[in-house]
Parts: sequence; structure tokens; C-alpha cells
Amino acid sequence: MTEGMTQGRNITVAITGAGGTGAAKRLLQALQQDTRVSHVDLMVSDNGRKLVAFEFHTGEDQNSVLQALGVTSPKVRVLDPDDMSGPVTSGSYRNDAMIVLPCAAGVLGRIAQAQALTLIERAADVALKQRRTLILCLREAPLNLAHLRNMVAVTETGAIVYPMIPTYYNVPQTLGELQDELVERLLELIDLPETDRYQWDGHETVAHREHVLEHR
Repeated sequence: MTEGMTQGRNITVAITGAGGTGAAKRLLQALQQDTRVSHVDLMVSDNGRKLVAFEFHTGEDQNSVLQALGVTSPKVRVLDPDDMSGPVTSGSYRNDAMIVLPCAAGVLGRIAQAQALTLIERAADVALKQRRTLILCLREAPLNLAHLRNMVAVTETGAIVYPMIPTYYNVPQTLGELQDELVERLLELIDLPETDRYQWDGHETVAHREHVLEHR
């Protein structure tokens, strides 16, 4: 990986109506702080706003939602998911990767079938047709056969399905630690690694070693 590949990156983030919006906040914080990222397009669906309001005990209006998500950097541009004329609707718009976090099962299903009912689904469709990185962080359990078939279909079209399933061998102690690991793994998938804290070295990870030492 060369330096030029990771400078001035444009990343799209979408938040849809599933639990786990705290992880999206952690992702947005990381992207805002990363000097390798020059621009972030953010879309929050109507149900996504409801989940942010519920999980952060705030209002559903845009200002309250953005404040809850910790959006403070001018590099973040908020797009209306109902406005199909947004820049991410075109393959000519430069975009390096898109992450849907969390991704509702219905949204994944529509992406799998190329049904662009909102700008979020259209942006995902564009990412696939342009052969760009698209990561769908599904938050659903248990899974029915339709969910599984949609996951296969969207994987066949080029997306990465990354269910919001924690690892346990790092012995996480808090919800924040679970979110940190998820986000670090996502950033590594889009060539924006933060640390080696969760990398397995053949024996353990830095995170696991730290927890073991804390409890001796």
C-alpha cells in the first residue's frame, strides 16, 4: 500500500434503521480525525434517525442527531437520503469506499436486488457498479432464508457483508471496546488502518494481552 493510495480519501457513510448507532459514531469520529481522509458524505435514513434518538436519548431532528453522532468537522457533508440528485448518485463522483453501519436487513435486501428507493441504496448500487468497496454491517439475528439469500446475492455482486458480531477472544470489558474493535476492522478493510491492537500474531492480540495483565 503506497502513501498516495490513502491520502485525500473520500468515504461515504450511511446509517440505517438498526441498532448499534454507537458504532457509527465511533466510525465518524475516526474518519474526522484521520488526516488521510479529506471528505465524508453522511446519510442517515428516517429510521436511522429514530434509532440514534432512541439510543442516545436525543431528538430526531437533524441537528440533534448530528450532535449525538459527534459530527463536528467541516469535512463531513450531510446528504438527504430522499434527494436522489445527491452527488453520490453518479459513478462519475469520486468516492473511495462506502460503509453502511448499521445496515438494516431490508436495506441489504434492496441493495442485493438493485432497488434504489433512496439515495443510500443508489449510492451502494453505484459503488457496486463502479467496483468500489462497499461494506454492509448487517445488524439482524436470527437470520431467515431470505436474509441469507440476500447476503449471498449482494456478496456475488461485490459487496462485503460484515455482520455486527463481536469477537470474544480479546476479552472485551465494555460496549465501547466492542465498538472500537469493529470500527478498527472496518477501517482496515478500506485501507485506513489505525493500530495493530486487534491483529492476531499467532499467539494473542495486544488487546487480549492488556486485559490479561489488568486481571493478574
